[in-house]
Amino acid sequence: MPDIAYITDVEGRWDKLESFAKDNPLVSIDEAGRLRVSDGAVFVFGGDAVDRGPDSLRVLRTLLEAKRAQPSQVVLLAGNRDINKLRLARELRGRPPPRTPDAERAAGGAVLLRWILAQTMGAGEAFEHRRTELSRLRGTSVEDAEVCESFVEDVARDGALRAYLRECTLAFRLGDALFLHGAVTDENFGLVPTGETAADERIALCAMGEAQVDAWVDGLDRFYRQQIEAFCEGAERVAVDRPAPWAAVVAYQAPLPGTRTNQQSVVYGRPADSLGNPLLPSRALIAKLERDGVRRVFVGHTPSGDSPSVLRYERFSLVLADNSYARVGGGSQVFLLGGRTIAKGSTALDDGSVLATSADWIDSSPGPLGARSVSSGLLVKASTDRGAVVGFRALEGYRLTQREMTELELSATEPPFDPLDKNQFT
Repeated sequence: MPDIAYITDVEGRWDKLESFAKDNPLVSIDEAGRLRVSDGAVFVFGGDAVDRGPDSLRVLRTLLEAKRAQPSQVVLLAGNRDINKLRLARELRGRPPPRTPDAERAAGGAVLLRWILAQTMGAGEAFEHRRTELSRLRGTSVEDAEVCESFVEDVARDGALRAYLRECTLAFRLGDALFLHGAVTDENFGLVPTGETAADERIALCAMGEAQVDAWVDGLDRFYRQQIEAFCEGAERVAVDRPAPWAAVVAYQAPLPGTRTNQQSVVYGRPADSLGNPLLPSRALIAKLERDGVRRVFVGHTPSGDSPSVLRYERFSLVLADNSYARVGGGSQVFLLGGRTIAKGSTALDDGSVLATSADWIDSSPGPLGARSVSSGLLVKASTDRGAVVGFRALEGYRLTQREMTELELSATEPPFDPLDKNQFT
């Protein structure tokens, strides 16, 4: 199995991609800004290339150029922030979201786009981030209408985002490692969207029963490619008052109505409780994955502190590497090197100190890494450059705690399963 370098959820932040490539044994960015992968290695980008920083176009074009230059060594997963922009081809042409206020609906253009980004895409700053990037590229001030047109151009014919999405997939499996943007769950494993849906309906799913991982991944890829090609062929031709043939993939990447998640989707599912504390898949699902040789799962989408969170159960491990809401700058580094899984980053502790942290393990190597303290509920996250162990826990109100753990907390730990998940006892 080749060595793998992985990062996810850059979200328009060039500094995250740049710091990921710094001192990276597998991936580099040259003086011209081109990303290159070392011979024999694989680079996986886990999705969400755009939105929350002033470099979305630069990130898109860099990842796209890398894929085209080294197609067999670069894997791009489509994230919800990437896919949801397909909506703009219709919503800015006369079919805004149903709950759009009358004033924004009537105004259209940049006014409507600002509302869509902030209220339906979780990207309230994306409009001004794009203005900043365009101003830098053009060397002049940019008007609202030009910003709006840039978003439209992204998904138009020859647009950067349209081209990028055509190179993406929803899932990638290599050896014993499975990569997804959101999560693998009991609800989505073995399920593939049919793609047969009207524009405003939820997608229907067809069960594949005890599907093997490879069959499931292939099915997801076929669904995704059919949907993206339907968009590319029909975005400019299908009238906005008619159902969109690509509506299924737009629904697949979105939360279910009235909720904040979609456990039926590998893009929008979350391996966490309602506060954001990471959770392992059920023991039943882990057994299914292991029967097909999958012992490592890598995901983004769900923030889990400043550096990657590791969860372990016997020989199985889950790595959550989305640090898009981190309190530190730069991006984390995750590697599979010679059979070892390594996660590196920086962590800001509650006392204000910022430390380099790392987690390094191989299958069932001993130690509390990836377990949860019975007494405090802290996830044993990583070791620090001063020899301590960092624990993480999500709290009410989108707060979190990250601090060095005591010997007492580390003396009794348990796998971080959902305590209400009956499957863990089967």
